Amino acid sequence: MEIRGERECKECETQWSYYETGSVSCPECGSMHSVGVDDDRKLHTSQSVELDLTEAPERFENEPEDEALRSVAETARTYQRKRGFVDAGELRELDDDYLVAGELRHVADLVNRSFDPSDDEEWYLLRLLQGDTQGRPEPADVPESLREARGLAAADAVRKYRRELRDWLDANDVEPDRPTTQVFASLDERAKRIRALEGDVPPREADALVEALREVVTYVRDDDEVALSRAQDRLADD
Repeated sequence: MEIRGERECKECETQWSYYETGSVSCPECGSMHSVGVDDDRKLHTSQSVELDLTEAPERFENEPEDEALRSVAETARTYQRKRGFVDAGELRELDDDYLVAGELRHVADLVNRSFDPSDDEEWYLLRLLQGDTQGRPEPADVPESLREARGLAAADAVRKYRRELRDWLDANDVEPDRPTTQVFASLDERAKRIRALEGDVPPREADALVEALREVVTYVRDDDEVALSRAQDRLADD
């Protein structure tokens, strides 16, 4: 939504930035009554939130595994729900934290439904729990039994990013050129296909979708024609 992010409390006249706090409540007195004091409304879709997985290992030590898995999945789901890709009018990257959260949510569900998780599956789950400090595992590290989690995480992320990218383009009166429109169409079709297959595609194919999106966004934002070419190549090789 487009909002005036610089707020002033009607009760105590404290000023703060909604873009930074993600809250309409006055940080000084807690009042919900405020007015925008900046001139322009800006598109803003994200709250201030971090992917915090520090408590997860302790949960697996002290709680039944099914409860710990549900807790991890809910942590990832809450993070993704609060995250967006436009911050005070500025288009952000599709970052690894968001992708790790999506994959972790699906992996936790798959492992929870398994009667006897393999060592590889448990290792991969633990590896994802370190994602906020170590980033995403490589495609070659994804166990065959969990590859649908990688695919669904990528397809879901691309679908959400594309929705917000369309809003960002509209807010900035940007009309994509023909090559960009063609890449967008390919991205949407690939994401739809992966979802139809319930994510069951090779991890490298899922990652190619993400990287193609990142490349075309670089082109849209920075007018980098090399990035557009790379996006086209990634989709052609898929």
